[in-house]
Amino acid sequence: MSFCEHCVKGVTHEGEPKGKWEEINGVNCYITTPTNDYPKDKAIIFLTDLFGPQLINSRLLADDFAANGFKTIVPDIFNGDAAPADALNPGSTWDLMAWFGKHGPEVTRPPIDKVLESLKKDGVTSFGVLGYCFGGRYAFDLAFDGVPKAVAVAHPSLLQIPSDLEKYVSTAKAPLLINSCTVDSQFPLEAATQADKIFANFAPGYKREYFEGCTHGFAVRGDISDPKVKAGKEGAFKATVEWLIKYL
Repeated sequence: MSFCEHCVKGVTHEGEPKGKWEEINGVNCYITTPTNDYPKDKAIIFLTDLFGPQLINSRLLADDFAANGFKTIVPDIFNGDAAPADALNPGSTWDLMAWFGKHGPEVTRPPIDKVLESLKKDGVTSFGVLGYCFGGRYAFDLAFDGVPKAVAVAHPSLLQIPSDLEKYVSTAKAPLLINSCTVDSQFPLEAATQADKIFANFAPGYKREYFEGCTHGFAVRGDISDPKVKAGKEGAFKATVEWLIKYL
């Protein structure tokens, strides 16, 4: 499946990240921790869109999860070669497909596994996995491998529909939340309808939220000056926090 034009569109958000950069088992990560006491055996693995944790939007979003009581780790799954933030600018000549050819599973999955290995040694036993756009592919893959206790994805990319949905139902045990939207060639309305049918009797738990008037990327890079997009971004975050509280 190819990427869509909206994979490299969006708005850079403003704020001051509260977390820190730190290496975990050789992988550069953005780590943000609740200020109050929190369960040390639980952690969120936040798998980003193609802009990686270098884009401030993802770091601010991770901080928001930490503010709700979850230690959140955002690994640099692109090994220092995330899409540049200026690729969001009109007229950018950055080559998406050339970049994508260098970031297949053989180079993207190992950093995730290294982080998980280290966190398990440190006593983390319950993982919530979040996948945004590109990261949605790897959230599904981790669920296939039985890693997470709970999964939430927003406008996931690179899924094979319906085969990945069917594989999730047949192999995964983690409850799944999907945050979907109106305009999304990566997870279009037809895919959303198929997901609802395929997961209708998924015992661990399934929910799909739909945000009208939003476009692929809205949960991370949405233009919050647009009331519908602002409501969608905030709604997807709220739904994800509630999902994690319920299942993680």
